[in-house]
Amino acid sequence: MSRTPTATAGFGVPAGVPVPARAAPGSRPRPRVRRPAPVLALVLVLAGLTVSLSAGPATADSTACTHHFSGPQICVRLDGHGGRNAVTAIWTNPPARVVSRAVSLLRNGTRVDTALATRSGKALTHTWPSGDTGTGTELCVRFRGSKRMACQTTS
Repeated sequence: MSRTPTATAGFGVPAGVPVPARAAPGSRPRPRVRRPAPVLALVLVLAGLTVSLSAGPATADSTACTHHFSGPQICVRLDGHGGRNAVTAIWTNPPARVVSRAVSLLRNGTRVDTALATRSGKALTHTWPSGDTGTGTELCVRFRGSKRMACQTTS
């Protein structure tokens, strides 16, 4: 004999269809046990793996700036891998009337090149193409008319 009562005709349920028994008044319903969703965990693992595989190789990009509250803010940015970097000189806050300015690149304290930095938005910038900068080399940039230099050591 079944514990689930069967409905009789006349209550909107066809005869012979099992109807769940009601809980006794004052009793609590059984708590539902939640099980971890293995499919969701698998999806998250696969998503993380996809992101990590699609990322490019790590680069040694870094930026160093002068930290003065007044006057020119000069920065040097290295973009590259190991001892091979492109060097960018940036003057972040030049006067509005300045549209270009000579900038020098120094390697271990010796000037190796001077170029013309031009305005890009509110900043003056110049990028030297990627070249053999070596490792443990101090690269500095100095804009004409400024005593401030920004330096970065390659790694």
